[in-house]
Amino acid sequence: MFTRVVDIRTKQGKNREFSTILNEKVLPILRKQPGFVDEITLVSNHEPDRVLALSFWDSEQAAERYHSEQYSTITEILKPVLDNTPRVQTFEVDTSTTHHIVKGKAA
Repeated sequence: MFTRVVDIRTKQGKNREFSTILNEKVLPILRKQPGFVDEITLVSNHEPDRVLALSFWDSEQAAERYHSEQYSTITEILKPVLDNTPRVQTFEVDTSTTHHIVKGKAA
């Protein structure tokens, strides 16, 4: 399994609006993407305008396809509430109790 971690800074006081847009407009797009598995969004306790969005994909190729075909659409949808350009990092999932992964292998 593969994950994209997107480090997001929302405009001050806009993280609730960000959450609404994410749930109403972004997640429906993600759910239609081949290879999409899950999305987890984290809001910092100490920096309320900082959000980490973790999307899980069944393969690196599926995540790359999403990035090349849909990511610019997603950032455009979120642009009104973003303070800057989100930073994307990618990772192989090593362990997940939710997705039953142990040491990089699906259980």
